[in-house]
Amino acid sequence: MKQVGLMESITTKSHFLIQEHDEGALKFLKDIRCCRIGNPSKGFKLEFFFDPNPYFKNSVLTKTYHMSNSDDDPVLEKAVGTQIEWYPGKCLTQKVIKKKPKKDQRRQLIIKTENCESFFNFFSPPQLPEVDDEDDDDDDDDNIDGFAVRNGMHSCY
Repeated sequence: MKQVGLMESITTKSHFLIQEHDEGALKFLKDIRCCRIGNPSKGFKLEFFFDPNPYFKNSVLTKTYHMSNSDDDPVLEKAVGTQIEWYPGKCLTQKVIKKKPKKDQRRQLIIKTENCESFFNFFSPPQLPEVDDEDDDDDDDDNIDGFAVRNGMHSCY
């Protein structure tokens, strides 16, 4: 298991993941570790350790990358992240939008919840397509983020 200089691993290699509203929760980040699953070709796991905080109950958030070998090159089979147990009203991956009804409507305030950009979306990876889909770059971006964090740790293995 390899320990890293905490925030520099995320901020220097994955700064594009962090939104301004994430910074409060990330102040509670105390350690990041990377460990391999079996041998290096089977995959790796990133572990983010947090002090108790007002945002979520989990003390450790993980993302595991399961790999297989194809012609000696590792191929990502799937990525699995921790389900974050948010405290009420503290979810950083969603925003609450309040809309006033139109003047001719007699309804109260309309409240909607929408997904938003957040570092913590990193732990909810998209499902990999069964068939190669060259137009779907979002899945690739998410996986690159995990590899960037791992590579920013100097050496995971």
